[in-house]
Amino acid sequence: MNVMNRYRLAHVTQFSYDGPVSESYNELRLRPRHDESQSCLSFRLTTTPSSRPAAHLDYFDNWVHQFHILPEHRHLRVESEAVVLVHPMIPRPLRDFSLAELDQSRNALMDEHFDWLSATKYCPLLPALNDFVTESERRGDGSARGFAEAASLVVHESFTYKPGATHVHSSVQDCLETRAGVCQDFSHILLSILRMRGLPARYVSGYLITGEALDTQSSMERVIGGQASHAWVQVYIPETGWIGLDPTAGRFEEVRHILVARGRDYGDVPPVRGVYKGHAGQSLSVDVLVRPAVNEEGAELLQETSATPAPLRDEDQQQQQQ
Repeated sequence: MNVMNRYRLAHVTQFSYDGPVSESYNELRLRPRHDESQSCLSFRLTTTPSSRPAAHLDYFDNWVHQFHILPEHRHLRVESEAVVLVHPMIPRPLRDFSLAELDQSRNALMDEHFDWLSATKYCPLLPALNDFVTESERRGDGSARGFAEAASLVVHESFTYKPGATHVHSSVQDCLETRAGVCQDFSHILLSILRMRGLPARYVSGYLITGEALDTQSSMERVIGGQASHAWVQVYIPETGWIGLDPTAGRFEEVRHILVARGRDYGDVPPVRGVYKGHAGQSLSVDVLVRPAVNEEGAELLQETSATPAPLRDEDQQQQQQ
């Protein structure tokens, strides 16, 4: 059976306001990265009301699109589409780098990877995490990579995946208290554990390709909502390089992880961030679709996507035009 590694992504975010707002300024991190492990073959971004986004690379080399909408509006819809080819370059270790050698390299690693070893707002280095560090060392084989992989499993087994148990601004402390959370929380906990042990680690946002999305015998299309948007961790192993860890799924499969942005924690890579002028409250809906961009014979699939919220009603469109 051929493994699909070319995917079409559709990501739709829609804000609805209970009153008119204006002067909306927004920043997006939705374009998949183009690097040694994947190629972003195409990307398209549209907004309603229409705008002219400007793009640049941020400090961590993530694509950022900025746009503003000055007239009054009651809805804001952001649609991004991309085609990504995944071609993982799995690093092969020269040898097993031991934890004892890691301890001797702390100063050099801090000089080179300060951003990836320091505590952050979302990833404080708490004494309460010491037990997780100890357990990960016990389960590992004495190597730096063995510790990192054990730590990912420890987090996976110690916390319950429960949407709604935390919120977007929750910290490691919040998740430790509830013993439940989502992929963002598990990634923050793992980052803290790895950094406490002296391993540089970074937060990754992107998409997880599920088994249903890979099933080319079905409808070739699978709307999986927020489950497709995902977060995981990359850890730096001396003499090996950066490797992926997924504490939510329990194992990391590079061909199923599409990378969009990376940073010190979630605060560096939110997919959508913005402000607006007005006293209206807002509601948010997000839909994500991931499906193969080619079939098993290698032919490109050109069907239109369907992972979009319902179109605006006529009266809403008229209000926006006014």
